[in-house]
Amino acid sequence: MDLVPAPDVEEIGRVILRRVPFDYIDPAKLTFMRSYHATSRARARIWSFPKIWQLALVHPPHYVIEVLSEHFDRMSQDDKIRVIIHEFMHIPKNFSGALVPHRGRHRRIDMRSVETLFKQFQAYGG
Repeated sequence: MDLVPAPDVEEIGRVILRRVPFDYIDPAKLTFMRSYHATSRARARIWSFPKIWQLALVHPPHYVIEVLSEHFDRMSQDDKIRVIIHEFMHIPKNFSGALVPHRGRHRRIDMRSVETLFKQFQAYGG
C-alpha cells in the first residue's frame, strides 16, 4: 500500500467544517491521506492517536483520515462529502484522540445521521 497527502480531500474537509456543526474538531490536528493498492473494501477510514502515544510522545490528540483511492476517487462529489462527514462523526466531542464506534450508548453513526448532516451542508451553499 502506498500513501500520499490528499490536499483535495483536505479542502473538502475544511469546507465541511465551515458548514456543519463539528465545532469540537480542530482542523489543524487533522491530516488527510490517500492510499493506493489497499486491500480493504472501505472508501475511507479514520486513524486515531491514542492517549498512551500522546503521553509517550508529548503530542496533542490528532486524527488521520485516509481515503482509499480505488473506491473514493470514482465517487461523486456529494458522496465524497458524505464519506468525510461519516469519518468526522467518529471523532468524539472531547477530541481526545479516541474514536466513536458506529453504535454506542449515546450516539449512532448511520446513513440517516450522515444524511441529516449532509442536508445541513447543502443548506449552507453546498
